[in-house]
Amino acid sequence: MPRYASFCAFLCTVIAMSTGHTQDEEGFSGRAGLGYIATNGNSESRSLNADFSSWWNYDPWSHSLSGLAIKSSASNTTTAEAYGLAWQSSYAINDTDYLYGIIALDKDHFSTYNQQTREAIGYGRRFINLANHLLDGEIGAGIRQATLRNDQGQDEAILRLSGDYRWIVSETSEFAQTLALEGGAKNIYLEMVSTLSADVRENLALVISYTIRNNTDVLPDTKKTDIFTAISLEYIF
Repeated sequence: MPRYASFCAFLCTVIAMSTGHTQDEEGFSGRAGLGYIATNGNSESRSLNADFSSWWNYDPWSHSLSGLAIKSSASNTTTAEAYGLAWQSSYAINDTDYLYGIIALDKDHFSTYNQQTREAIGYGRRFINLANHLLDGEIGAGIRQATLRNDQGQDEAILRLSGDYRWIVSETSEFAQTLALEGGAKNIYLEMVSTLSADVRENLALVISYTIRNNTDVLPDTKKTDIFTAISLEYIF
């Protein structure tokens, strides 16, 4: 996938994965992003992105739902088209420990993997719970069903590890670092996302992000690692 198309395809993913105060609040909260990128001159391109993340927290249960849709074109030719949807439910055992289950579906018509579906259950713990610093870690196991771009199937059991660190820099700014690792016998997937967000209005934030994605098993002439940098706006509710 061309670098510009990859940048557009992951813009909403980065927004959706950025964390904030809202996801820990009791009751319902969320955020939504909408982006449009256009270039003109020697080349013409368009990209429209939409995403959302929402949380329902009612002790001891918490639920999250997130989704995204992206479509990009260059010179009237589609260069990126991706969709994603994920649901996670967690049950608090005590103030620091919880059990979770996650179901996620991703479609990308321009990557090695046209579609990946993952189901996993596991254990999570909040290791740091301070006023300005939060750190969660999760371990779990599940299965992954994948369809490659050449229509070959790739189903396997996976071990899932993830971490989420948040630093509340001030009342209007926040830094977040997430890490996710899904390991199977056929492919190991790694994603690291760094985000810095700053409120520009009461419910509007500017987000700068840096994403690294790696797959150990890819089709020929496809790079294993992609790096993306994005600047975006999101609405918090």
